[in-house]
Amino acid sequence: MKIQPFGESAILVSFEKVISEEVNQKVISLYNALGDEKGITYLIPAYNSLTIGFEPESWTFDSISKLIKELNQRRPKEEAEKAPKVYSIPVCYEQPYDLDSDEVCTQTGLSKEELIQVHTDQVFRVYMLGFVAGFAYMGSLPKHLACERKATPRLSVPKGSVGLAGLQTGIYPTEAPGGWQIIGQTPLNMFDPNREQTSLLKPGDYVKFRSIGLEEFKIIQLKIETAIFQMEEAHV
Repeated sequence: MKIQPFGESAILVSFEKVISEEVNQKVISLYNALGDEKGITYLIPAYNSLTIGFEPESWTFDSISKLIKELNQRRPKEEAEKAPKVYSIPVCYEQPYDLDSDEVCTQTGLSKEELIQVHTDQVFRVYMLGFVAGFAYMGSLPKHLACERKATPRLSVPKGSVGLAGLQTGIYPTEAPGGWQIIGQTPLNMFDPNREQTSLLKPGDYVKFRSIGLEEFKIIQLKIETAIFQMEEAHV
């Protein structure tokens, strides 16, 4: 673990420079432990690092570094033993939502049916949020589903689009430019500034995608509009 200043009122805590669930869990554990500390202004978890903002009148670099070392040494045992929740995210992989499925199938050599099967068979970890508010970076895809980003990014990717890039999968929470390969769309509102938890997913969560048809897509949209839709946990 490396601790270094990040401007006048922030520090950067870095762990091993690899993308793994074990390293990311160190980040999330520290993130959770610091959440209730007074004088902490913001916390930004990433794949293998945590940026911590603090009030200079409450903390010095030395005092907050000492706290971080203590928290890292006594990572909560109950957190390690707690079974993580796996959320079920419905996705329609049919037209008109599968914008780049043909390109992904060409790159991977998979059929459309195999692509959907592989994507829905996996349980993905939410490593971090970024790019735009609520965009969850999830991994890792099996190597035979890895694909390159689009050579020319789209100026506008529809809200709810589910994409692939390298060994990652992600969901566009709002309409935004982007170069991920789009294979489907979820009807869920991944980000809502009016919700208590603005992002539907948070770092450390797990996701299992569920294939749905056009009719169920519309039904879920209607349930969301009438506030009767409830997020489901996946049975794995």
